[in-house]
Amino acid sequence: MRRSRDAPLPFAQPDIGDAEVEAVVEVLRSGWLTTGSRTDQFEADFAQAVGAPAALALSSGTAALHLGLLSVGVQPGDVVLTTPLTFCSTVHVVEHLGARPVLVDVDDVSLNIDPNRLEDALDALDTAPRAILPVHLAGQPADLDAILEIAQSRGTAVVEDAAHAQGAWRGNSPIGQVEESEQRVVAFSFYATKNITTGEGGMLTGPRNLVERAREWSLHGMSRDAWKRYGAGGSWRYDVTVPGFKYNMMDLQAAIGIEQLRRSEELLARRRVIAERYDEAFAAHDVLRTPFREPGDIHAWHLYMLRVRPGGSLARQALIDGLATRGIGTSVHFIPIHQLTYYAERYGFVPGDFPIANRAFESLVSLPIYPKMSDSDVERVIAAVDETLKES
Repeated sequence: MRRSRDAPLPFAQPDIGDAEVEAVVEVLRSGWLTTGSRTDQFEADFAQAVGAPAALALSSGTAALHLGLLSVGVQPGDVVLTTPLTFCSTVHVVEHLGARPVLVDVDDVSLNIDPNRLEDALDALDTAPRAILPVHLAGQPADLDAILEIAQSRGTAVVEDAAHAQGAWRGNSPIGQVEESEQRVVAFSFYATKNITTGEGGMLTGPRNLVERAREWSLHGMSRDAWKRYGAGGSWRYDVTVPGFKYNMMDLQAAIGIEQLRRSEELLARRRVIAERYDEAFAAHDVLRTPFREPGDIHAWHLYMLRVRPGGSLARQALIDGLATRGIGTSVHFIPIHQLTYYAERYGFVPGDFPIANRAFESLVSLPIYPKMSDSDVERVIAAVDETLKES
């Protein structure tokens, strides 16, 4: 359906086609709705797409992060290093395990965790950390070369938050690709706004031993899922090996994910076209700073995070308000973790901590970028930014 020129342009919207609808109808008619053959297929397809030894489909990206940390052995009292410029779920899962998050400031260019500050933070610790949790913010891969080298030298596991990074590549390697010998897993999100979606959902990729360890925790710690118990030739008998969680993905979701994954290159290509048009339009404005992209990497463009340069004639909130009055949805990614009440009170953070993340947060505005946007939608966003700038 073509959107009216005067209708509000939402910040994000999933791109669901006839293939996804037909796949869901097929599952509904099959009589098997929960975890089964479609989930198995989605796992296999996703692992092949990113070049991972194994994959585990889960109920959310948060579940994937949680089980990823469990799989590399994070226990109560352990230290996990991560970034302050991320969504709260990245750090919540560390808290859920009784571990201690140590925040490391970002660099001012990519806004991903700064490897130099990461080394300084490691040197300052009085105990060896269990894991490093980098975030591929907005779809720009973090500096994995440096992070993995640091982790290997310290004997530390890596759990990547790739909620924004489906389709991204670091150099010649897709995000999610892991070697069997590594102590590393990668967590993806398929939330409704993500590059591919299952409505809610997530995926964990990694070495087979770590993925199978996570699988053990993913469905109440049961040794046999419903498909194995109730499917043809199945047996009712099962055991419980760990006090697991209810984190399984169901076939209804996986059916959507299979079709979305098949279309993922097309969906990413459209995001890239929009990002390039934005870059072209906004580069001429001195008060604006377009997003960084590392040469040689493939940016997933989950978010287009425009920055308002400090000290100029335009304030961040003025841009947000100006776009809102013109019917353009925006967002801000993210309120830094140390500014959130729970973490500030628990760990004694003050607003001045992590100054680069703070400055970035105060300047950021995320613009709409999703495949369902028409060329006229994109030009409407650009015109709204231009008009707002003229008013400032």
